[in-house]
Amino acid sequence: MRRTIKIFAVAGLAALATSHGATQTADEAMANTAAQLDLPSTFTVFGERDPNIRKPTAIVNGEIVTRTDVDHRLNLFLAANSAAQISDEERQRLRMQIVRNLIDETLQIQEARANDIQVPSADVDATFAQVAQRSGADPEQFTEFLRTQGSSARSMKRQIEGELAWRRLLRRYVNPTVGVSDAEVQAIVERLEASRGQTEYRIAEIYLPARPDNEAEMLDGARRILEQIQSGGSFQAYARQFSQASTAAVGGDLGWLQPAQLPPELAAVVTQMPVGGVSQPIPIPGGFSIIALIDQRQILVGNPRDAVLSLTQITLTFPPGTTRAVAEPQIEALSSATQAGGGCGVASTIAAELGGEVVQNDGVRLGDLPDVLQRNIGSLQIGEATTPFGSLTDGVRVLVLCGRDDPPASAEPDADVIMARLEQERADRRARRYLRDLRRDAVIEYR
Repeated sequence: MRRTIKIFAVAGLAALATSHGATQTADEAMANTAAQLDLPSTFTVFGERDPNIRKPTAIVNGEIVTRTDVDHRLNLFLAANSAAQISDEERQRLRMQIVRNLIDETLQIQEARANDIQVPSADVDATFAQVAQRSGADPEQFTEFLRTQGSSARSMKRQIEGELAWRRLLRRYVNPTVGVSDAEVQAIVERLEASRGQTEYRIAEIYLPARPDNEAEMLDGARRILEQIQSGGSFQAYARQFSQASTAAVGGDLGWLQPAQLPPELAAVVTQMPVGGVSQPIPIPGGFSIIALIDQRQILVGNPRDAVLSLTQITLTFPPGTTRAVAEPQIEALSSATQAGGGCGVASTIAAELGGEVVQNDGVRLGDLPDVLQRNIGSLQIGEATTPFGSLTDGVRVLVLCGRDDPPASAEPDADVIMARLEQERADRRARRYLRDLRRDAVIEYR
């Protein structure tokens, strides 16, 4: 939680440097910035630069980032957001962000090599196989899929190599220098105990910094990002590409927070949001934030959405072209039979009588179900069934609750988990400073 407070504190300091709160004018802000940078009061710009010309490739300390590298990485991102409608302008913005990401990735690999840290190809291949498996394919099938999307296994393996190299470099030189005292951990434990029962929220954020002179432009960019997310884009993917907060690397995830730990502007919005909702761009000191509410719970109290369910599903399917009038009697018969009781023990009999199918589902977390089913099933007793749901095209279903394992009524703060989180947060901050220094020292040319 300290990392989050630090993030917003930094954003607040940036706002003070540019706007002095709500009272400073744009002219005053520019005067302060000019003084900070020791700029002359008047000057002449020699030469012209066309802002519409954006160079797509780069040479980083002599190593070339090619147009093909950029295209393949862009297409990889687009494949992960295939449901979103990407405009040509948005595609160009994505391209330039990917160039920046590839520059950082190249610097990380170069620094690892300079410190005799090599990533064997076998390690890269193993990770690639894990990614393919999570996508439901073997490496060969996944390679072919990437090719059909205009990307390549080489591009993904390059990204994997960068992540592994950087992680190993940090493990050797950064993580061992991080220390957390028992007193710090105990202070957090005591604060959690004092807050027991209060509501906290798991939030993800896309933060875009803004100055008085580019505020309208940044707000417009935030609205375009929101449009892409609302049209099916991945919030996490856009956070990784566009958010300027340190949480970009983890898809914008801020973790679990209480409203008091958020800027007032965000706290006022998040407490009114439904789980799964995404906000409009919110003005905060120093810029704009788009937030997504992943989940909410009570501190040190079992989360009802963590209940693990055993469900039996009865499904009725209909021939193509079946009208609702024709299907309605069978759906009503399914509803009557399952609402009459008998529980999971009679599910097979009901399905056989109505020509349906039965599937048993165990180990289902309540919070992983769609919101409407969470509300429906959350109030069911063992043996009770939902009302029918679905469609004539995809099948009409009923879920019967066979068993439910509720989470513990309360939980005690785990000191080891708290210490590990604090160590990781501090290591992350040092890693960001490390990368910032690499950028400053790099020789980068654009072609």
